[in-house]
Amino acid sequence: MKFSTREDIEAPIDHVFTTVSDFAAFERRALRHGAEVTRQDEGPVKLGSAWDIGFKFRGRDRRMHSTIAEIDPPNQYIILTVSEGMTITGSVDLVALSPGRTRVAVAFDLRAKTLTARLLLQSMKLAKTKLNKRFKARVLEFAEDIEDDYRKAGQV
Repeated sequence: MKFSTREDIEAPIDHVFTTVSDFAAFERRALRHGAEVTRQDEGPVKLGSAWDIGFKFRGRDRRMHSTIAEIDPPNQYIILTVSEGMTITGSVDLVALSPGRTRVAVAFDLRAKTLTARLLLQSMKLAKTKLNKRFKARVLEFAEDIEDDYRKAGQV
């Protein structure tokens, strides 16, 4: 099952890539929401950087392992996530529309490896319209935050 959306952002591609690849900020956000996040390497994020993530979902402890499968600053990165029974491929693609405008495309492809995961995906398919709306709203909110941060940085 695939979720995808794109948004245009009034900011240069370098600024947008810096923000969408700020993995330390994503780690902090996950920690604030009760997840356990452990980075497997040190230094700047690069090809092969990995995280172990633990969280509660539907009353059970879940574990995931995420790895940077491809990174091409400032154009794109792909994250491969493996969990119990499911593989998730997430991609963020950026295209400079002009020097001050960037299009960001975000996509997640979920694939089940076990019967339990297939049942979860099947129930998600029944609610796909609602989940897609929420996904698009979150990406839009994130894009608006990037624009606001860029405007504020320009005024300082």
